[in-house]
Amino acid sequence: MKRYWIVLAASVSFTCSAQALDNAGAQALMKKDGCDSCHEIDKKVVGPAFRDVAAKYKGDKDASIKLQNKVKRGGAHVWGDMAMPPNILATDAEIKSLVDWILTLQK
Repeated sequence: MKRYWIVLAASVSFTCSAQALDNAGAQALMKKDGCDSCHEIDKKVVGPAFRDVAAKYKGDKDASIKLQNKVKRGGAHVWGDMAMPPNILATDAEIKSLVDWILTLQK
């Protein structure tokens, strides 16, 4: 019985961390990690709308890695003069999940 619970717990943990985000999960993660301070899905705030980010990187096979690095390290001069600070609140797994979700928003 003990072995069953260990396997079940490991399975649930993997499933939760590996599953794709839906809109509600993405918005909760954006709020938790502070992304919603500068970004919205459909309109420019301080930073670009996530749909615009998805459109810009459409067809770029390296987009996920590029954007994960940008979120983690910050950057400047891609969307104007305002610099994006590094996100020190999000884990690498959260950043990957959020970036992969953003890239699904392509028009």
